[in-house]
Amino acid sequence: MDSRKLELVVKIGSMALIRREDNDIDYNLFSRLSGELKPGMAVVSSGATEIGRLDYMKRHGCELTGDPEDNKTDYAAQGQAILMATWRQFIHPDYQVRQVLVEHNHFNDPQKREHLRRMLLRCADQAAIPIINYNDAVSDEENRKLELQRLHTDHPDENVVECVDNDETAAVVSELIHAKTMVLLTSADGIYRDPHDPSTLVTDVTAPDADLLTARIRELQSHCVGASRAGANGAGAKLAFALRSALQGVTVIIGSAKKYRLGELLDGSAPCTRISLE
Repeated sequence: MDSRKLELVVKIGSMALIRREDNDIDYNLFSRLSGELKPGMAVVSSGATEIGRLDYMKRHGCELTGDPEDNKTDYAAQGQAILMATWRQFIHPDYQVRQVLVEHNHFNDPQKREHLRRMLLRCADQAAIPIINYNDAVSDEENRKLELQRLHTDHPDENVVECVDNDETAAVVSELIHAKTMVLLTSADGIYRDPHDPSTLVTDVTAPDADLLTARIRELQSHCVGASRAGANGAGAKLAFALRSALQGVTVIIGSAKKYRLGELLDGSAPCTRISLE
């Protein structure tokens, strides 16, 4: 891997980072994945809100009972420190670890986007691994929607991004740094035609042109229902963001963080869904 470039973006979802049955962080997963991370990779890490919720419950014996949006903000602020401390604990001590909290305006503003791009690219040269997360602690849905609407109105020809879903954040980062590969780590082996039948795992979605790849992704989305947790957008949204990256020439891999190592997903020895233009 060229140390001057960020060629791989790895996104991991909240549910992959915890042991749901124990209401605790999955430290084994953090350890295993961190052992494979090195400069030249960028990590888009969900988990702050869920980890903050679990930490609050441990300390108080119950969940917050206020407004759901306020609860999310408070959990994220509590969980962000734990999330970063855990990554720092397990990533190789020779490597720098840098927290990068982003919001939609960082990507929708050309100057901020370029500033962020240069910073991310410097990480590879400085033996640093950026850990990127949407800044939930300052996110207010109503204000965000108003800001996005103004951007759509003022710049109708531009692709305005929201990035509150970290699958979208990973896709936007992959595009920004011209990554070769994006891995979306989940608690499932990939995308299924029937989520209740493991034999229906779709292993390859490829096409020689953008129109045919788009059509194949749209057909797959018709089989996607539900999500892993409240507030998540599910496999259909994941496929939409995967398509965005694939149309930019990025090879997208969707696979299980719980069952397989990152290297196994990259070299094709583990079952997963792989999306790309031929």
